[in-house]
Amino acid sequence: MNLAHSFRVNAQSRPLHPAIIDANRTILHRDLDVLVRKTAAWLASKGAQRGDVIGVGLADNAEHLVSIYALAALGAIVLPMDCRWTEVEQRRVASRFHASMVLLEPAAPWSGGIPAIRRDNAWHTGVAAVPPLATLAEGEDLPFLLSLSSGTTGEVKGPLVSQLQFQRRFWPHWINMGLNAQSRYLSATPLYFGGGRTFAMSQLYCGGTVVLFPPPYEPEDLVNEIRRRDITAVFLVPTLIRRLLNLAVGPEVLLPSLRMLLSSGSPLHPEERRAIRERISPAFHETYATTEGGGVSLLTPEDQVVHGDSVGRPLFAVEIEIVDDRHQPLPPGETGILRYRSPGCATGFHGDAAATAEMFRDGWFYPGDLGAMDAEGYLFLKGRRKDLIIRGGVNIYPGEIEQVLLAHERVVEAAVIGRPAGSMGEEIVAFVTLASPLDSSDLVAWCRTRLAPYKIPRAIIAIEDMPKNSAGKILKAELARRLPG
Repeated sequence: MNLAHSFRVNAQSRPLHPAIIDANRTILHRDLDVLVRKTAAWLASKGAQRGDVIGVGLADNAEHLVSIYALAALGAIVLPMDCRWTEVEQRRVASRFHASMVLLEPAAPWSGGIPAIRRDNAWHTGVAAVPPLATLAEGEDLPFLLSLSSGTTGEVKGPLVSQLQFQRRFWPHWINMGLNAQSRYLSATPLYFGGGRTFAMSQLYCGGTVVLFPPPYEPEDLVNEIRRRDITAVFLVPTLIRRLLNLAVGPEVLLPSLRMLLSSGSPLHPEERRAIRERISPAFHETYATTEGGGVSLLTPEDQVVHGDSVGRPLFAVEIEIVDDRHQPLPPGETGILRYRSPGCATGFHGDAAATAEMFRDGWFYPGDLGAMDAEGYLFLKGRRKDLIIRGGVNIYPGEIEQVLLAHERVVEAAVIGRPAGSMGEEIVAFVTLASPLDSSDLVAWCRTRLAPYKIPRAIIAIEDMPKNSAGKILKAELARRLPG
């Protein structure tokens, strides 16, 4: 069944319930089905067809969400293109995946080549005038989304996700996280990003409400919007949650209406999690996810108390294994290569057989992470396989050292890398950002009481800001280039 079919059901069962709130504009569920079908029909009149790759470079507005579902109605393939990218970046991705057209904001630069349709007056007039699409595209393997990933080489890759696989990614939202048709979800993360897009889409699919609150914004404005709109769920990156902690100084929790405060993307240490539960929201959850497969595991508030160094247990219908270099499962507690499979996981990269063979094997996806699982099913990440440090023949996992550094009250962010070191192979170097000045010798002393001698960083370098990609992940290759010669 087509992803857009649910809107006709929602229009009948909850016609007056808000679907999308975009600033002062509200789209009810009775109107969303017609709007999606009319947008699909208008895009079809402009040349969009089933199987076409269509670049979506729209801002975080109602048309962005409507267009994604409209393309699903047609059976076209969505190619996310961040509206914050330069024209050169957008063109590179659109050409890489042979897009037949792109959807852009009115003022976005675009010259020649691939046709562009802009979200302007002609868009709105055209959508209003065209009859709704009568028949939705169908098919069990109907392709839907190129969920862009950097892969292991840094080159942009496109895991191709079908409509059925994408719908299966909604399951854990409803089963594990408690999101449903009564939820009021604040979309405060760019819709270009996997988490921001998927949570917003799942809320519309099940008949809930999505309130758009696009960045940039100040933390105080975010708090006011959550309170004003009576928001029950929000997905935020750890950097922003840390900024909210600075506002949570009163005796009451900062965001009492929330039934789900979700974070993903980078680790938070146990003391931070405790402070978030006590001062921001007791409903704080963390999820481990990948662009290729969606959500993998969930750490609930209760789990944080007893397994604070874990990323939780597998989500519904997700299977996780830790294997050795021969792809044989390892016993509980042993560190190895993480692999998983789920109904929502892509099965390969679009037009890239070599990358598919590298990361997909026998129905399993290998995200490139190292991990361990205990006998209760809790997953512990040990870092990226490519970031593994081998010092004197001993495997050292950067994630463990980073967690120790992050536990220090003055350390805001930490990244650990290996530096070539002659006979030892590699030595450990840590980069940190600090809340206030601190001598590196103090951090070394901190590590000595918490780590084995061979895991102690040989150098700790304080920097003002960590280099990050557009998804907020630290670029360790860039840090390596900053190492002293």
